[in-house]
Amino acid sequence: MYALVDCNNFFVSCERVFQPQLEGRAVVVLSNNDGCVVARSNESKAMGIKMGTPFFKVKHFVDNGALEVRSSNYALYGDLSHRVMSILAEAVPQIEIYSIDEAYLHLDGIPMDKVPELCRGLVEKVRMWVGIPVSIGVAPTKTLAKIASHFAKTYKGYKGVCLIDTETKMYKALELTPIEDVWGVGRKLAPKMKEKGITSALDFVNRPREWVRANFNLPGIRTWEELQGRACIEDEREERRKSICTSRSFADMISDEEELSLRVSDFAAKCACKLREEGSAAYDVTTFLYTNRFREDLKQYFPSATIRLQVPANSTQEIVGTALKAFRMMYRPEYMYKKAGVIVSNIVPSDAVQASLFDDNEELRSKQERLSRVMDAVNSAGNSLLRLAAQRPGHYSDGIRSEHRSRLYSTSMDDIIEVH
Repeated sequence: MYALVDCNNFFVSCERVFQPQLEGRAVVVLSNNDGCVVARSNESKAMGIKMGTPFFKVKHFVDNGALEVRSSNYALYGDLSHRVMSILAEAVPQIEIYSIDEAYLHLDGIPMDKVPELCRGLVEKVRMWVGIPVSIGVAPTKTLAKIASHFAKTYKGYKGVCLIDTETKMYKALELTPIEDVWGVGRKLAPKMKEKGITSALDFVNRPREWVRANFNLPGIRTWEELQGRACIEDEREERRKSICTSRSFADMISDEEELSLRVSDFAAKCACKLREEGSAAYDVTTFLYTNRFREDLKQYFPSATIRLQVPANSTQEIVGTALKAFRMMYRPEYMYKKAGVIVSNIVPSDAVQASLFDDNEELRSKQERLSRVMDAVNSAGNSLLRLAAQRPGHYSDGIRSEHRSRLYSTSMDDIIEVH
């Protein structure tokens, strides 16, 4: 059996943990640069505000006091997510973190009569210890657990926990689930299914296996099997990413070479950190720049440059130095740039890196790797205290518009909550 734990309206719930005045209020959280709505409270959903709505279209609700708005605060969300996942990990034999606000719990070895009590205890414990409301769906497969978690979140009578543990419950849940809400179907495949008369998950399950294979190939078969209670989706975590990209659009256009190089250094450093987190190293480092394609009155320029390393690397020094070398190859001062980014690709396991026969920098590389590990250890609290001189000082903003961002309540002593 699997239990899918889903944090309810996660970004909004994180904001409410340290700002209880937001409870019961309509709240939205905005994307980078305060562009559009990426999270909504139930109250803002009831107002008809959709995901992806540009902020300027709902700003009048903020102006008249009907809506609260917050800029994305990923440091806060990441810290609270880690706290939730730590509680879950202590309760079960195996946890599979699916996203920042979702995790599958493997319930192997736990008697079924103990599962409801375990799940209700987790709902209460996460709420009490972290302040985040969660819903839990339990079922024999991951796809059914996803459906069960939706019912747990939607219907208050379940008190946060829905179990699909009988055939009767399974078919009732399938009947009530629109086909576009099934994990593995989504908006792209749903229209094709509806054309063939499939409007619910139950309609899909009732089709013959060979018909499903002929129309939807192997992915369709896997979803069809899962909906019937036969687990065929194992650990869904990707083996290893083929590339890692860190990029940002700037609040204002930039042409200054020094300022752009600082931004590129920051992006490259984040790529290097992600490589180390995943136990990887990269052969290729690409830097790219974009002008503002919406400003037809300005000259346009969308360059990129890739440098291949002799030996794959994940140290901050080497990745940043290579990204800056690529940047200087293509920078032109006559353009106004709106976006920049760094991509590391051709990724291999860091413990399988082989030095080149002609590599004469092995000792330097070893020192850089040790220094990078020290930086990771010091920066693990999220404050980025240790940075390269080529990067911006840690107290600088990340270069994106965030006029409504809340404080870093749980990761910065300067922003610690004040009790009056």
